Amino acid sequence: MDTLKTDEFDREPATRSHAAQQPDGREAVPRAPDEPDPATRVPEPRDPEVRERSDDNHDDPAIGTLSTGEERDAIKRAGPRPQVVYASISARGLEEINRPAVSLFGSGVAAGLILMMSVIGEGLIIHELPDFQGRALIGDIGYTFGFLIVILGRLQLFTENTITPVLPLLANPTKRAFVRTGRLWAVVFAANMVGVMLAAVLLSWGDIVTDVQFASIMEVAGKVTAHTPFETLRYGVIAGVLIAAIVWCIPTAKGSEFFLVFAATYLIALGDFTHVVAGAGEGFLLLLEGQVSPAWVVFGLILPAFVGNVLGGTVLFATLAYVQVMEEIAQARRRREGTTVAPPDLTQPRRLPS
Repeated sequence: MDTLKTDEFDREPATRSHAAQQPDGREAVPRAPDEPDPATRVPEPRDPEVRERSDDNHDDPAIGTLSTGEERDAIKRAGPRPQVVYASISARGLEEINRPAVSLFGSGVAAGLILMMSVIGEGLIIHELPDFQGRALIGDIGYTFGFLIVILGRLQLFTENTITPVLPLLANPTKRAFVRTGRLWAVVFAANMVGVMLAAVLLSWGDIVTDVQFASIMEVAGKVTAHTPFETLRYGVIAGVLIAAIVWCIPTAKGSEFFLVFAATYLIALGDFTHVVAGAGEGFLLLLEGQVSPAWVVFGLILPAFVGNVLGGTVLFATLAYVQVMEEIAQARRRREGTTVAPPDLTQPRRLPS
């Protein structure tokens, strides 16, 4: 709403304003000297987002029947626009790429260590269950434990970073942004690998669980050997999309973050989809127990899972998330630069040059 502007030199004196007459000829009720003139009162500004949505919805007869307060309440109940969700994640991405490398590395190591709780949790539940058809439906609940702690605790997990720093990069693809994003990826991925390797060493050599519990954990870890490298890559795409979807939905979860993370990671476990960090932990555990070779861990598991997670999280989800706000970002940039071009009026006949 445009602010009304008045020239103080055009205002009539207060004495005449007090004696002004209404259109029906009756004398107006005198106002106190400090009471603002209704004709020159500046309206209160509205929330820019509420104002923009309200202006866009004038053609809806249902909205036209609402009072101003009801309309504002209805608009706020609709939730944030995609641009708001995008800006929220992009702001976090800009914060992450500018953090010191030592902070990123420490957080990434902690994330790798804790994420192994997903493998341990699933193994412990499987150990306590009798052998019956469908027990994996219950055992897979344990796979969510590590992800819940890492994601809700805001630790550095590589697959979250397949979307978080990529959104600002897509909006502003400068050389510095590429370098900063690559630095973040390299530091966090290396830290996650160190973390899961330390967890695997503790499990294999630290005697921190009983022998029967360890056997169940090894049973869970052994499932990664059932896939070929190409299958690992394909299944990694779905896992990458699901983790990126968690990141995208968290700003609007409004207290339901636990159930969001639980549902998405439970689906990853249920489908035996490949997560590069959790899968690497399983691979390192198998390596330390002499069941697989180092070459298989790197080229048969980690590398294919890495490519699949990046394809799902960055190439698919992050790119499509950017496309849905791309035009709005371009329009805002043109407005700032003063180069907004009005769309052509296709209802008018074209004039041929004389």
